[in-house]
Amino acid sequence: MILTNVEQVPGKQTLEHYGLVSGSTVRAKHVGRDFMAGLKNIVGGELKGYTELLNDSRNQSTDRMIAQAQELGANAVVNVRFSTSSVAQGASEIYVYGTAIRVEE
Repeated sequence: MILTNVEQVPGKQTLEHYGLVSGSTVRAKHVGRDFMAGLKNIVGGELKGYTELLNDSRNQSTDRMIAQAQELGANAVVNVRFSTSSVAQGASEIYVYGTAIRVEE
């Protein structure tokens, strides 16, 4: 599956247009990560637990979008965008969306 944040796949002709596809996941913070994040706020540095949580969330959302595109017969998703939102205290959604297309092989 080709994923790109531009309107077309460079060097490929678009054969079919399937429309919007998306994927999302909602994740809650972890008490242990919150404790460690509080300590990091004192001394500074990367919050690795949250970095891992966000990476896992992005990957899961992207995988769900790809699965939806494949069900439609697409082999590429263009104009890929990510969005985040808070859905409850301590829980956030990662949402990814784009346009499913079929390009020449």
